[in-house]
Amino acid sequence: MAERVVRTLVASRARVVALAVLFTIAAVLAVPAPARATGYPPLPVALDRDFVGNLSGPTLSPGASGALSLTVSDPLASAIAGVLVTLDVYAFNGFPGNDTASAPVAGAPILTTPTSSGEYANLSFGSLASGGRSTGSVGVVSSASTPSGAFAIRVALAFNLASNGTMYRLESRGWFSEATWKAATELPNGSATLNLSVLGVSGVLPETTIYVASSSWDWVLAAVLGSAFVLIGLAAWYYFRRGPGSTSGIR
Repeated sequence: MAERVVRTLVASRARVVALAVLFTIAAVLAVPAPARATGYPPLPVALDRDFVGNLSGPTLSPGASGALSLTVSDPLASAIAGVLVTLDVYAFNGFPGNDTASAPVAGAPILTTPTSSGEYANLSFGSLASGGRSTGSVGVVSSASTPSGAFAIRVALAFNLASNGTMYRLESRGWFSEATWKAATELPNGSATLNLSVLGVSGVLPETTIYVASSSWDWVLAAVLGSAFVLIGLAAWYYFRRGPGSTSGIR
């Protein structure tokens, strides 16, 4: 019974730390986005949460393996084609100490597919009918030298409309520098907004985390260190998805 209580506590604390770690990393790092020739047409902000869901990274001990899974859906009125999801290990938050660093980190977990192995992976989902859904996963392999902590995974989704070939791309917070993100999400008076034309993408996606822990109690300590950032992260994410109150540069 005592062991079950500890496992339940650790599991709940780990999810709390996920949010804390991701928003801590976002605030500290200035990760440059890949160069793009032009921006992509924006989509209604309320649809962002429907494209990629059930995003779940594993909790591993050093040297263990697991899987990172997700679901991709088409909430549009049109079928989509060339659906490609990119997952990338881009930052690390170590425990104890709460030290944050950008990738690559020595010993970082490797993402594997049947055709590739590295700190990033591409998953092709082909075409999806309107309202269609597909699931996918990538393997996650750690080594004995993988440090304890949380490895942040940024996510990108690219596709085109089957009807006319228009290209769209959605990205998570980790693809933008701190300056770009601030310019797109904060008005001069300090109020929150979401200007997709500044970000140059069609929408914003969630991120996930791979946990590596040599001891269950690492996550209890991590929750204490990161809990102050949780409310900030939740408020930002849900504010942009309230519907009529959300804004972008092009509507």
